[in-house]
Amino acid sequence: MKISLIAVGSKMPDWVESGIEEYGKRLPAEFSFSIKEVPAAIRSKNSTASLAMEKEAQGIQQAIGKHDYVIALDEVGRDLNTKKLAGELRRLRDDGRDIAFVIGGADGLADSFLQTADARWSLSALTFPHPLVRVILTEQIYRAWSLLQGHPYHRE
Repeated sequence: MKISLIAVGSKMPDWVESGIEEYGKRLPAEFSFSIKEVPAAIRSKNSTASLAMEKEAQGIQQAIGKHDYVIALDEVGRDLNTKKLAGELRRLRDDGRDIAFVIGGADGLADSFLQTADARWSLSALTFPHPLVRVILTEQIYRAWSLLQGHPYHRE
């Protein structure tokens, strides 16, 4: 199973790169993990947020694999706890699906893109900076994989 994290923006702080690298290297080859960065749209006084999001959506679409199961991270998406995330990853793995998790830019994801996603998930009701979301999501993928391997979950 290939898991891609497609995120708008680049030039992340070192702590973001280190966090992603740490959890990414813990994943086995069966959970091949990669990050694809899409350039943020250039904002000007003549452009609107919706135009910027549409431009970013075009870049996101190009980064998504042809048969990927697309999960848009969205504040109004479905809430999952870690056990449910593990169950979803198991289901998609068993179905032979690759996954593309998508993190939008500063203004979020274009409605046109959200309509095409296979699923919309929320990491939390809290608002996080997008660089931190990359680390949180990578850690949660690692934690879900750990549960699938039978490692104890700290809440049990």
